[in-house]
Amino acid sequence: MNVLKAATLACTLAIGSYSCFAAVSADEAKELGTTLTPVGAIKAGSADGTIPAWTGGLTTPPAGYTPKLAPGAYIDPFKGEKPVLRIDSKNAAQYADKLSAGTKELLKRNPDYYLDIYPTHRTAAYPDAVYAATKRNATECTTSRDGIVLNAACRGGMPFPIPKTGYEVMWNLLTAYEAPSRGHNARSYVVDTAGHPYVADELDAYTEKPFYLGDSRSDLQKFNQIYTTTQSPARARGAMVGISDYLDPLKQPRQAWQFDPGQRRVKLAPTFAYDTPSAETGGTTLFDEAFLFSGAMDRFDFKLIGKKEMYLPYNNYKLAMQCVGENQALKTHTLDPACERWELHRVWVVEATLKPGMRHAYSKRVFFVDEDAPASGMEDTYDSAGNLYKGLFEYEFQVYDAATPYAAIFSVFDFMKGNYSLQSILGPTGYYNFHIKVPGERELTPEALAGSGND
Repeated sequence: MNVLKAATLACTLAIGSYSCFAAVSADEAKELGTTLTPVGAIKAGSADGTIPAWTGGLTTPPAGYTPKLAPGAYIDPFKGEKPVLRIDSKNAAQYADKLSAGTKELLKRNPDYYLDIYPTHRTAAYPDAVYAATKRNATECTTSRDGIVLNAACRGGMPFPIPKTGYEVMWNLLTAYEAPSRGHNARSYVVDTAGHPYVADELDAYTEKPFYLGDSRSDLQKFNQIYTTTQSPARARGAMVGISDYLDPLKQPRQAWQFDPGQRRVKLAPTFAYDTPSAETGGTTLFDEAFLFSGAMDRFDFKLIGKKEMYLPYNNYKLAMQCVGENQALKTHTLDPACERWELHRVWVVEATLKPGMRHAYSKRVFFVDEDAPASGMEDTYDSAGNLYKGLFEYEFQVYDAATPYAAIFSVFDFMKGNYSLQSILGPTGYYNFHIKVPGERELTPEALAGSGND
């Protein structure tokens, strides 16, 4: 019995009447590393040459990069480049087919806003172990229960390098490689309806992806977990939050807890999911839209529309390393367009429609997920009447000394309220560690973390 038949049979036996999506065939998987990149993107460039061929990504730091002297201060390898195109409200219609609804709305509402389009660089690169695991996953990873559940044998690489369904693209986004573990601090800015910015939250975080830790964790059903400690505002200093997500969210829903330093007690936080607003972003972001999507997919039907060329934020070293750290990025209703870098890339388009009988703030969500780096992309959301609600954007760059694309910044523009937020992870004044020592499991229990002296 071949691998594909075995996977299909196992899936059928496991879920009974639920629909099941099997892995691709061995012949299809042979395209990885040939006509497709090791993670499944189209290797060739576009017909007109605006999108180049993928040649291995950015793996060599530029001259002058001194991580020992300035850790986290990544030099922009494209600093001297000039834009090849500027899109604003006057010519946006000419490029409408390559712009998200959120992008078009920003241009429409703000005549002084523009997109500087730079030459496209396909910088995404990953460790060899991730490439090897991705090739294995192509013929072994399956989903079940209408695409919501990922099988536990799927690990270590992109689960669906040749996606056939919208759910598979979303699993690629949820499990996107950004180093198996990392420490960082983050700051959330909110710009209110009057255009006044303020810091909503600043925290230290440890993020871990057991999905990429092999068998070093006893619970192989868990694919992501994050622990945060609030540093400001002062009234919340020492507060802690922990969130864990699982491959089978129907059997094991998201586990969330919080530690209140005033009460010195840990309590469960079951509302930290779906469309509950996040206090850390001033309520501008829902828990299941952090960095485009986070959590379970059971409330929506995810339909794969296909792949298309789109303008999206890409290789945003300047925004992350300079503008955010120096508070230059925040303008009245948009980010400073002089700080942003946009490029033309191919993206997977997934349309999520709210299932009958389900409740959510959105009736529809449209995701644009980069073919080279699933952690990079955009999202449009719509209210119950079908009106555009929000535009969401991820600003990534390649971490060339850790072989990982990294979504360092995330912004959410609320077109109903007229405010927006920006979540920044890096910057000259911040810190990061992509090579952090993986803590033992006992160190990551709520009780152990709450008693670790963070107050």
